[in-house]
Amino acid sequence: MGSGQRLGRRFGWLWGAYGTSALGTWLAFGAFPLIAVRELHAGPAEVAALSCVGAAVGAAAAVPLGPWVEFRRKRPVLIATDLVRCGALLTVPAAFALGVLTFVQLLLVSAVVAAADIGFRAASGAYLKSLLPGEDLLVANARFESTAWTATIVGPPLGGVAIGLLGPVATVTADAVSYLLSALGIRAMGGHEPPPGRREEAGRMRVGDLLDGWRYILSDAALRPLFFNTVLFNGLVMASQPLLAVLMLGPLGFAPWQYGLAFAAPSVGGLLGSRLARPLVARFGQHRVLSVSGALRALWPVGLALVGPGTGGLLLVIGVELGLIFCCGVFNPVQATYRLRRTATDRVARTLSAWAVTTKASTALLTAVWGVLGTLLGPRTAIGLAGAVLLATPLLLPRRTAALPSGPARLS
Repeated sequence: MGSGQRLGRRFGWLWGAYGTSALGTWLAFGAFPLIAVRELHAGPAEVAALSCVGAAVGAAAAVPLGPWVEFRRKRPVLIATDLVRCGALLTVPAAFALGVLTFVQLLLVSAVVAAADIGFRAASGAYLKSLLPGEDLLVANARFESTAWTATIVGPPLGGVAIGLLGPVATVTADAVSYLLSALGIRAMGGHEPPPGRREEAGRMRVGDLLDGWRYILSDAALRPLFFNTVLFNGLVMASQPLLAVLMLGPLGFAPWQYGLAFAAPSVGGLLGSRLARPLVARFGQHRVLSVSGALRALWPVGLALVGPGTGGLLLVIGVELGLIFCCGVFNPVQATYRLRRTATDRVARTLSAWAVTTKASTALLTAVWGVLGTLLGPRTAIGLAGAVLLATPLLLPRRTAALPSGPARLS
């Protein structure tokens, strides 16, 4: 079950497409803020808006995508969202070459990419559940997780070299090309995808349909706590990252390369954790691994409030991030598999879309709130406060394993 051949050629194309776009994303990591600062002379508030406002606007724009994707063939949606991201990103080097690039354009592109990301995630989860039997989903999700952490390890250093030699616009171009290659890979999968189920009522989408994903999540005794756990955890972890950057690069006097090393090196933990996820589930069971890894990952972030200057401080950050990322590497594929198997086949796209919209929007909101707290209390205190709140997130993990919906039919 663990071999690439066992999951089939079509999964291999999907996996390759995912890896290509993930590498492109990490090659361009930090490119938009650099372009805003170096080329457009943007200030701190504008740079923060690129991540917060762009993500929030993209999440709002993606709200109708879940119901829309649900009743369409998923492979064309995957190709379309890849091409949308490619086209949006290519406008940046084009405008830069013509000398007409503006901050507003960067903001719009970041929002379009964020919305297309959500559409892609919704369609890919639904497609994966139809492509593979339930017993292979953990293998597939673990491979996606391993690939994501590998791209995290390799991408930023290569992107840094490319930025140094060619400038940040070049890495944005590389990211756009990666989405084009991803679309071509998904197109090359071939095979027949049966038409999705149709609405009982013909006609246009109703306003109430937009809330279907959230209604499904909140009505499920297992998905509901897991939803609040992951949204809160991801939001608080991401919200504390800018404050840690301010603390390390400012008062503590770390060089930019040291800051980069503190987050690149621990990504090895994610690669290791994702490879251990399936053996751990085979030995201890899905629910126990989900609960234990979900609880352990919440213990690490509070340690970042203790970081000091010098080598000791750098090693502390690396150690904390290594533990955190290792636990996330185990938790993430198990959680993704649990969520897919728990969700009825005809609700996957709406559920995943609602999940991603909420995660992006709440991360943007919490980042803004913690930015204010960092200004009022200082970055170290705000980081410690985020860590303290995170200690309570294991209380939101599912308490027991419930019966799963009936399995999907595989694609022919």
